[in-house]
Amino acid sequence: MGKVTGFLEYDRQEQKYQLAADRVRHFREFTLPLDEHDLKKQAARCMDCGIPFCHGPTGCPVHNQIPDWNDLVFQSDWEEAIRNLHSTNNFPEFTGRICPAPCEEACTLNLENQPVAIKTIEQAIADRAWNMGWVKPEPAETRTGKRVAVVGSGPAGLAAAQQLARVGHDVHVFEREPKAGGLLRYGIPDFKMEKRHIDRRVKQMEAEGVVFHYNQNIGVNRTVEELTAEFDAVLFAGGAEDPRNPQLPGQDMDGVHYAMPYLVQSNRRVGAEPMPGNGELPILASGKNVVVIGGGDTASDCVGTAFRQGALSVTQLDIRQRPPEREDKLTVWPYWPTKMRTSSSQAEGAEREFQAATLRLEGKKGKVTGVVCARVDAKRQPVEGTEFVLPADLVFMAIGFAGSVRKGLLEQSGVAMDKRGNVTANEDDYRTSHEKIYAAGDMRRGQSLVVWAIREGRQAARSIDETLMGSSVLPR
Repeated sequence: MGKVTGFLEYDRQEQKYQLAADRVRHFREFTLPLDEHDLKKQAARCMDCGIPFCHGPTGCPVHNQIPDWNDLVFQSDWEEAIRNLHSTNNFPEFTGRICPAPCEEACTLNLENQPVAIKTIEQAIADRAWNMGWVKPEPAETRTGKRVAVVGSGPAGLAAAQQLARVGHDVHVFEREPKAGGLLRYGIPDFKMEKRHIDRRVKQMEAEGVVFHYNQNIGVNRTVEELTAEFDAVLFAGGAEDPRNPQLPGQDMDGVHYAMPYLVQSNRRVGAEPMPGNGELPILASGKNVVVIGGGDTASDCVGTAFRQGALSVTQLDIRQRPPEREDKLTVWPYWPTKMRTSSSQAEGAEREFQAATLRLEGKKGKVTGVVCARVDAKRQPVEGTEFVLPADLVFMAIGFAGSVRKGLLEQSGVAMDKRGNVTANEDDYRTSHEKIYAAGDMRRGQSLVVWAIREGRQAARSIDETLMGSSVLPR
């Protein structure tokens, strides 16, 4: 490494946030990046640890070569750093913003609770590369004559499409929505990642030969059979969108919604996109007491969005026990630990209730007025006599997903599904039970992280290329 004693000389430093009182007034990103001097210090903290767990299977699903580009940043060779980063990750500006950074949990320095600020450095490399004009289209020198359809333009679909186009295939991406990005655009709020990052990647991919077809709901306004007849291979990368139904008494009342319709509406509004003309009423938190059921990232996004819309109060219900402030390193490291985490949205003023089960929703004249809860025991069963009621004008259910939506695409294709509601395909070749159809990302593995989606898209692209051409130069 460039400075083997750096971890002894410099303390961990991350990029800062705008004050909560300021950032809730807008939907823009609110991180305050480190300057180059401080970034070099943070890169210098990457120690010569011998076994870099940060880019092993426990740390980084795409196997970013983290010690290498940390050293390059320390040496001020930023252009080589982005080349190294792009060799494993098509979209580091995405992951540098929204990945929860399992690499930092796996860092050797995390044994002392002072991991290298990997995520901060990754974002800085990607942002500098765009600002300096180093990110350019990389069209294939020769064309293969093979045609590939990618259904879905989330991170898995985008990664696969870019890889396939760069080895010379004619790639067409079919997207149900008016713009590309999938959950990156319509699920993740702008305050976590502004959509200009997606737009410029789409422009790059179009210059590389990728053709995007919007408002194309395969299985509804175009058949799967048409795709398999027209293309040499078809990749399903549509995500896992079927919300888990808690079957709560009263959940059909006005003011009770699944999380994703709320987030999609908000993102369309922020992006100045027209709302679909299906009679869907606006969902707004302004002036309301909001309760979010669920303790994950989607629930947290609802919290931050509600605050920006002017909610009176936001309470988040988590059925899990309150986790410890710090994990037992000797029993958990280098794996992802269960410990107390506070998202930037939760830090904006949310009340958090742990060990809280939702029993039912109550209301008047068909409109929700409260959430009836109870404390739970170690088996997550309600404890008698612990009931309490939270006033609520708006309730969001964010308790995960039950797999992919079967109606349309999946039913029509006839591909085999597993018990969890995901498309059956292995991690060796990503092939489904249909000889021409492959599957990657959340549609195959269930709801997961953006970094897993990018990995699966890249690996599926290699499998498709290998099948079509007999061999492949694409990395796995």
